[in-house]
Amino acid sequence: MNAIKFSKVDKAKFFRTLNKRVNNYFKENNIKRTGNWKLYSKAIVMFSLLLVPVILIFTLDLPVWAQILGMIITGVGMAGVGMNVMHDANHESFSSKKWVNKLMGSSIYILAGNDYNWKVQHNVLHHTYTNIQGHDEDIEAGRIIRFSKHAKWYKIHKYQKYYSFFLYGLLTMNWAITTDFKQTYQYLKRKLSYGKFPNPATQWTKLVIGKIIYYALWIVLPLSLGFAWYQVLIGFLIMHYTAGIILSVIFQLAHVMPNTDMPMPDQDGNMKNTWAIHQLYTTSNFAPKNWLVKFFTGGLNHQVEHHLFAHISHIHYDKLAKIVKETAKEFSLPYNEYKTMWGAVAEHYRQLEFLGKKPQLA
Repeated sequence: MNAIKFSKVDKAKFFRTLNKRVNNYFKENNIKRTGNWKLYSKAIVMFSLLLVPVILIFTLDLPVWAQILGMIITGVGMAGVGMNVMHDANHESFSSKKWVNKLMGSSIYILAGNDYNWKVQHNVLHHTYTNIQGHDEDIEAGRIIRFSKHAKWYKIHKYQKYYSFFLYGLLTMNWAITTDFKQTYQYLKRKLSYGKFPNPATQWTKLVIGKIIYYALWIVLPLSLGFAWYQVLIGFLIMHYTAGIILSVIFQLAHVMPNTDMPMPDQDGNMKNTWAIHQLYTTSNFAPKNWLVKFFTGGLNHQVEHHLFAHISHIHYDKLAKIVKETAKEFSLPYNEYKTMWGAVAEHYRQLEFLGKKPQLA
């Protein structure tokens, strides 16, 4: 597979102009690019959603319906911590202090993940090679779901518009069980890293210890407190399925949409556009005016801004959106956006239907 090379030619100087305007915004308003009290207070809310219901279930004799509701809320908190705390921290934008980013980024371990794997898949592969088949793992779901027109079509894809949303709930469960082990093996073999390449033995040790701690918290602890094995298993599945559905839908609304491109390099690995312009063509925003969506998704509804400025905390994206939108318009470049959350979900469903058709029919 040829290495991907983005074009260096941007005659209109789009990104240079945009960068200058964004830099001026922070300079003129005398504010940091990292998080502030808004983000830190939000982190408390998200950790509370994750942990308080579990503590109540462990310490009170709650009825079954309350335990189920509690695990659903915990799943919501799991997604919330992932999108608002872990995500910014592992992009090094949660705080200006490295140790705070490292600490908050480590929250991925109580979400069933691994920081090395996540940074390679997300920061390196997804943010660099957005929507490029064979390079961006976010648009690969094995044979079961076809997210790209360049992926091989199978007969089962005719029905993906019906079953995909149900399978989305398995995302974090896969992290917990198999994905991390496969990724560590592949990424170490390919010598991939975000920053310094880790010692393979150290990475494997961290991965195994992380999984042991994770299962001790979510499986062994409740069993030791007297909960039956089936209660623990059902609660675990409810939590993960809730988080998985939320995270998967949010991810897909940003890239697998009718208005986003899935460009491919030529036979020499050359892409048509520069990296920044490529991000505009392959990324989409949704529900930009919905305060609840903005608050809960950690700014992932402002995916265009996030892809262009991943090193800037999501709490600034609302302000940056106006600058990005106006600059894109000025340079006659796309700025993909859906006004509402449900409108975006409906369009994603349409895209699943389109990609599920046999290629010559589509």
